[in-house]
Amino acid sequence: MLRQPPRLPLYALLVYCFAISVQLSSGGDARPVNASLTAHEWGTFTSIAGSDGYAAEWSPLTGSTDLPAFVEHFRDPGFKLGLRGTVRMETPVLYFYSPKEETVSVNVGFAKGVITEWYPHASRVEPRAELYNGILHQAAATGSITWDSVTLAPNSRPEFPREDRNNHYFAARMTSSTPLRVKTPAGEQQEKFLFYRGVSAFSVPLSAAPGTAGKLRIKNLGDQEIPATILFERRGEKVGYRIGGSVAEEANLDAPELTATIDDLGRDLEGILVGQGLYQDEARAMVGTWRSSWFEEGTRLLYIVPPAFVNKVLPLSITPAPVQTVRVFVGRLEVVTPATEKAVATALAAHDAATLKAYDRFLEPILATMIKKETNPAQARRFQDYLNAVYNRLLAQNLGRK
Repeated sequence: MLRQPPRLPLYALLVYCFAISVQLSSGGDARPVNASLTAHEWGTFTSIAGSDGYAAEWSPLTGSTDLPAFVEHFRDPGFKLGLRGTVRMETPVLYFYSPKEETVSVNVGFAKGVITEWYPHASRVEPRAELYNGILHQAAATGSITWDSVTLAPNSRPEFPREDRNNHYFAARMTSSTPLRVKTPAGEQQEKFLFYRGVSAFSVPLSAAPGTAGKLRIKNLGDQEIPATILFERRGEKVGYRIGGSVAEEANLDAPELTATIDDLGRDLEGILVGQGLYQDEARAMVGTWRSSWFEEGTRLLYIVPPAFVNKVLPLSITPAPVQTVRVFVGRLEVVTPATEKAVATALAAHDAATLKAYDRFLEPILATMIKKETNPAQARRFQDYLNAVYNRLLAQNLGRK
């Protein structure tokens, strides 16, 4: 059943009418507001902390693609492997709720970044110029994606593209959002949301570094309070997490005891997401999408990104403007703890490919952190040799996909 946006109470309706009258009297270019339209969005910013606790530069888009074949790519599926940045923006999905058919246009900017994948077909993806490794570090390098004409069709019987149902992409469809369609030169595309991904070099709003007695030192680097934090750790089949609450300036979190379950964490995380404004089915879809990734081997800090920060690095414009827009982004900051360093060092010595595979996409920055801290020259050389092998593998992947 279609979820209807909540009715506005009288005072909100008066404020809305007043705002419209101000826009009309000012003669400005303010966008029209649609009182029956609601937009909700969720996504993830993934980074890895260096030895100083700040997000490190790495190759965030490595390994095999985890997206269906119908998803579109900037240039080609392999070019992104050459991009280096601080943030992998993973699977933002933008839902719409409308009781009637209507057409909207959508534009999303991306500070110091480039949009690498999307669906349905976009009208424009910028920049159009060739991209090189250093482009993301240029202050003026701002990417964007635009859908000029998206038709919301609440009474349609959509036929969504389908492939392997086990792909986590499809979990995002399990909501009551309004189906949408986009016309393309090759025909009409249908979906339950607008999807996009990318990589950027912006600075994330917090740092996290291992402290004394197993504690994690967290520092808020921005002007807005971090609404919620969760410290998660997994070692084999044992998992644990600690909910740390909000962070205004600094905080210290004790390492979690590895006595929890993934199901417990999923329920707690859903509750936090609903508390930030997502509908229950949206929160469940988000956790379902990232369940296998958020809760994999290692230690990471999950946190709610302040909405003002999201709007700054990822400005969103929808015309006509929804009466309500909710954007909930989870930050994921991988932390290289002594336990992770020991696990990787032991696996390297034993040629334990299975353990190394568990850290695969983060091996490059993990090894770089270990090399900086290593005081034994022979051990540092062994780490460097393996890091060179990782670089060579990434290069071969990149060349092989072009």
